Amino acid sequence: MNMPSSAQNDLAEILGSSKTIAVVGASPNSARPSHWISKYLMEQGYQVIPVNPGHDELFGLKCYPDISSIEEDVDVVNIFRRSDQVLPIIESTLDKNKIKLIWMQDNVYNEEAGELASSAGIPVVMNDCIYRFLRKMG
Repeated sequence: MNMPSSAQNDLAEILGSSKTIAVVGASPNSARPSHWISKYLMEQGYQVIPVNPGHDELFGLKCYPDISSIEEDVDVVNIFRRSDQVLPIIESTLDKNKIKLIWMQDNVYNEEAGELASSAGIPVVMNDCIYRFLRKMG
């Protein structure tokens, strides 16, 4: 996804000041992008909170069934789900305080969910990879 350099700078600033990333659709399968990108995020110093209703624990961490179940503050919500499943995720995200950014991974795009988040003042990235973005940031 091409974005203006000012938007890239804003995203870099948000990610640089963020500590906690909830990974919605985190997977125990090491071949899945949500698995190895979660590991990469942890290696970069982020506190990853896995979100997957099918698991109690992933990566040695407590796994939550949904965003609204997470007790602590979340800075970034990183979504690895089908586009048609994003709206309820965004709706539950809006109940959380202090969300700085919603990131929808490659091939995840939901205009209605994006508008809902944007109208709540939360920046949204759709159809892009947080791993690639962070690697470019250096």
